[in-house]
Amino acid sequence: MHPATTEFLRQRFSDYYKKTVIVAPSSLEQREWGFVLFNPGATETRMRRHIGFAGREELSEYIKNLIPQHVYYSTAYYAKPDAGTMADKGWCGADLIFDLDADHIVRGAYDQMLARVKEEMEKLLAMLTGEMGIDQRTIEIVFSGGRGYHIHIKDIAFRGWGSAERRELIDYICATGIDPGSMLSGKPAGSNSWPARYRAALVEYLTWLGSLPEEDAMSHLTAIEGIGKDSASAFLKKREDLVGAIERHPTGMLVKNRVLGIILGQQEGVFRKRLLTRAALADEPVTTDTKRLIRMPTSIHGGSGMRVQPLEFRELHEFDPLVDAVIFGVREVKVDSKVSLKMPMLGSTYELKKGITTVPEAVAVFLCCRGMAEIT
Repeated sequence: MHPATTEFLRQRFSDYYKKTVIVAPSSLEQREWGFVLFNPGATETRMRRHIGFAGREELSEYIKNLIPQHVYYSTAYYAKPDAGTMADKGWCGADLIFDLDADHIVRGAYDQMLARVKEEMEKLLAMLTGEMGIDQRTIEIVFSGGRGYHIHIKDIAFRGWGSAERRELIDYICATGIDPGSMLSGKPAGSNSWPARYRAALVEYLTWLGSLPEEDAMSHLTAIEGIGKDSASAFLKKREDLVGAIERHPTGMLVKNRVLGIILGQQEGVFRKRLLTRAALADEPVTTDTKRLIRMPTSIHGGSGMRVQPLEFRELHEFDPLVDAVIFGVREVKVDSKVSLKMPMLGSTYELKKGITTVPEAVAVFLCCRGMAEIT
């Protein structure tokens, strides 16, 4: 990042923090804080951390004076958050956190990635509230300012959970370690349960298999390790009976079918992909980490220049990050773009050619933060 670009971003960030009332997290004085500063020419990113604040005013003044590129705080509560080592901090519990990042779900144009990750967010919220009975009032939704969303669950009942308990929860949400036999045994608890979702995915897969020309279905099955031509042929002849059994009389004994057992045991493949469309693809390490630093809502994401935006449940469905989380305006700014691209923002799409061009300030901030342009 060129010095002129750094100075441009610092000025824009400074203007924002001077005018904005920062919404600090609960129990601010028990949180550890971390900051990444603008550092042009640096070969690696370094964070100032192990910092504590007595209250919101002290935090606000620190941010206004420092003008950081990124602001983080701990999901954990500590007796001594400013202690220099983790062992000395005195862990007192942690919020339950979920992180959904489009990078882990889909690749494509930025606006398409944002739309896709919001679908996963809505699935996750439905699981948390509809299946697990977590009270909406204890859930805080946040657009990360970058490529995804965070969920903070502040219910004190989860605060003392260790990594093992959090791992069980995230495994359930992500369909990790599911036992096929238990999924196919007995009646599902309801349509919003993993047995019901599992059976629906399996019926969908077997129906798809039956829709293929026989030669293609055989090729698909024999490409799976452990399935030969004779086994594949016999399986295809029993396919309709298997579908009927899953729909009418499911039993764990179904997995005794050798070919079906192999299909269900795959960690990748067509069936697994169909199953994962029914999961919520959250980032597992974030949930299991009881000492995580996470972006502060109402701060600026230094990799996009957009606001880390807290949201109400009712706002999520209509929320458009490229409009609602954009905090800079349409004043014209001249940049030297490193690439040609189309950039949707503020309800318009801007088509940029590689080289020197003029764009709205909001687009200029985004491109400079992403390292895709420099201020001229």
